[in-house]
Amino acid sequence: MRKLGVLSYVLFMLTCAVHAQNYSFNGLDMNMGNLSRLSNAKTRSISPENYTGAKGNGATADPLKDKDIINKANAWAASKDLGKGWKVNPFIIVKPGETITIAEIEGSGAIQQIWMTPTGNWRFSIIRMYWDDETEPSVECPVGDFFCSAYSEYAQLSSLAVCVNPGSAFNCYWKMPFRKKARITLENINNRDEMRLYYQINYTLTDVPEDEAYFHAQFRRSNPTEGSLHTLLDGVKGKGQYVGTYLAWRVNDNCWWGEGEIKFYMDGDKNNPTICGTGTEDYFCGSYNFENPKTHQYQEFTTPYAGMHQVIRPDGLYRAVTAFGLYRWHILDPIRFDKDLKVTIQDLGWRHDGRYNNQKSDISSTSFWYQAEPHAKFPSLPNKDNLEIPKW
Repeated sequence: MRKLGVLSYVLFMLTCAVHAQNYSFNGLDMNMGNLSRLSNAKTRSISPENYTGAKGNGATADPLKDKDIINKANAWAASKDLGKGWKVNPFIIVKPGETITIAEIEGSGAIQQIWMTPTGNWRFSIIRMYWDDETEPSVECPVGDFFCSAYSEYAQLSSLAVCVNPGSAFNCYWKMPFRKKARITLENINNRDEMRLYYQINYTLTDVPEDEAYFHAQFRRSNPTEGSLHTLLDGVKGKGQYVGTYLAWRVNDNCWWGEGEIKFYMDGDKNNPTICGTGTEDYFCGSYNFENPKTHQYQEFTTPYAGMHQVIRPDGLYRAVTAFGLYRWHILDPIRFDKDLKVTIQDLGWRHDGRYNNQKSDISSTSFWYQAEPHAKFPSLPNKDNLEIPKW
């Protein structure tokens, strides 16, 4: 009996230890299967109504006291009869040429969701993100391209990583861990118009495991492509994984344009890549020219992992070229590299006699990846004129 008592006690203590180990959940990697798990992680949120995300610091703007202070009570006229606490400052104003820090977070944790709706030309708003003590951004991209909306007009998108909802609501769910601090800035490079920005950045403060890499996003544009080739990434150094591509592709030829292959050169590859696709529409998980077999027209589609959610068709007047918005998320199939990475895509169509046509398209890309820091410095962004996609 005594031996059974000791054995029962040991089994009880082992059960408690396993339970305690399983209970230690840091609040990251959320999914439907772990929503019920308790955690010591702290949920915080930054918006114009709480610039710092500090506990108990929301809805503090006063419509009468703060009305003359820019970005303190921008909706003071609408809320003046109701007073403090009643939607006094739901947006900020970013003046022409101005850069505003929209988030500055101290501690360790991860950004889990970003929502925003900027006004104006979305190519003229530049978002940058800095992790820990970085002086060079890990994310540098026009806001529109970051949210798969290069053409500054609404196109609905439903995916796991990015959603674009009516009427111009940008959402991203990329996990963005940090260990010391996180900083996000927004620059308005428009030299004429101010930008009104509503936004909310939801994050958690918690322990970050050692094997968590940092989120990166880089914009590039070839207008037109040289040698019928567009480089999405080059010079990436370190260990990480490539997780997503957005392309804004404007076609300058009157033909099918998407025969080009995407290629991933990794870990010392020189002349030949390790990964080589079979065509542009294939990489974006479509086939046969994205053509609807009944209508014989391009067919938009948006799915959790890939899509062609936007087709801009010529209208016989100012819309002179066909343009496309395409995305491909490597969520279940990340492309892992140990030392370096380069990514290119060919710009190929067809000639009348069945030969490939070396095109000169206008291709903009945003590449998304995670890697251990430090990262290589990004190439300089194009200036405003070379970022712009002109439209009447």
